[in-house]
Amino acid sequence: MRPVLNDPLAEVRVILTAEGGSCARARQVVREAAASWGLSEDLVDDAQLVVTELVSNGIDHGEGPITLTVSRKAGGMLVEVHDESSELPQLRPVDPSSPRGRGMQLVRALSVNWGTTPQSGGKVVWAQLEA
Repeated sequence: MRPVLNDPLAEVRVILTAEGGSCARARQVVREAAASWGLSEDLVDDAQLVVTELVSNGIDHGEGPITLTVSRKAGGMLVEVHDESSELPQLRPVDPSSPRGRGMQLVRALSVNWGTTPQSGGKVVWAQLEA
């Protein structure tokens, strides 16, 4: 599905399987949507990092298929990842000796706002990015 050029209401939604290749597909979706909306390369880079973290968390800790929704917002974009687990993401302190556990810290640092919305049948973890 391709978004309409510069349409502020445009939304792209894809269903991803819970496997490693889904992160690459999610980055591609974000990149194509942002390009069609004329968003900056810096925002695209940040959004690709954020979507990678959110989708990989959905794969590692969620259940069922993952639904990625990318929407154009004033000044940027909203990235939403839905999975079928009610387990909420954890914002943990960074442990320098661990190769993992920095994902939600990264999402927080790159987003103007982020959060989790419980839903029947799971949750949506979202992040709003602006240029």
